[in-house]
Amino acid sequence: MDKTYRHELKFILNSAQATLLKYKLSLVMDIDSNSKNEDNSYFVRSLYFDDIYNSAYNEKMDGLKMRFKYRIRTYNLDKSFIRLEKKEKNRDLTHKEQCKITKKDYDNIINNKLNLINTSKDKLLEEFVLLKKTKRINPDVVVAYKRIAYTYPNFDVRITFDEDICSGRFNYNLFDKDMIMYSVLKPNEVVLEVKFNDIIPDHIVKVINSVPSIRLALSKFALCKEVKEV
Repeated sequence: MDKTYRHELKFILNSAQATLLKYKLSLVMDIDSNSKNEDNSYFVRSLYFDDIYNSAYNEKMDGLKMRFKYRIRTYNLDKSFIRLEKKEKNRDLTHKEQCKITKKDYDNIINNKLNLINTSKDKLLEEFVLLKKTKRINPDVVVAYKRIAYTYPNFDVRITFDEDICSGRFNYNLFDKDMIMYSVLKPNEVVLEVKFNDIIPDHIVKVINSVPSIRLALSKFALCKEVKEV
């Protein structure tokens, strides 16, 4: 089956610009149905993996055209919904594979009890466990942030605002409410991500272009990894 790649553009805004753009987008797009909080946000915490050579990080920093990384992602610290994801990157294009895993699977991965995981239930999980055994990919850094997302289902457009982006060091328990975190951006900075397949409707493009922004080259993984290395 051919892979479907999406465009993924990242920008950085200040909080005032983000507030204005959120208001404008709310007039022409829908709020993500997964938003649970009063301000339409939800909390994302992801654990990224890398090998002993820091391949995922170095390939990003070297600008390698084709690269991939694995992560385990949670939303609002919900132990009943955990996803293993593989994100492939080809310039500004991305392809993502994902599967749900259990809390027990997660614990076995973190504790390196790989033989206790039933990998037959999903090919991505099977691939990940095999790589963990052979390439020694291990927990590397936790990335956490508050997200507000807008969607335009007719064209499969998704626009997200990520605030309070933080890096976790050495503690790989995604569900630890007391995890020590380190901010990676200035207090008033917000990361804007624009994701789409082929085109974005003109009226949404005009809204995005109405607010000044700066194109961001680094990923949240790389930003948080650099904090971890300090």
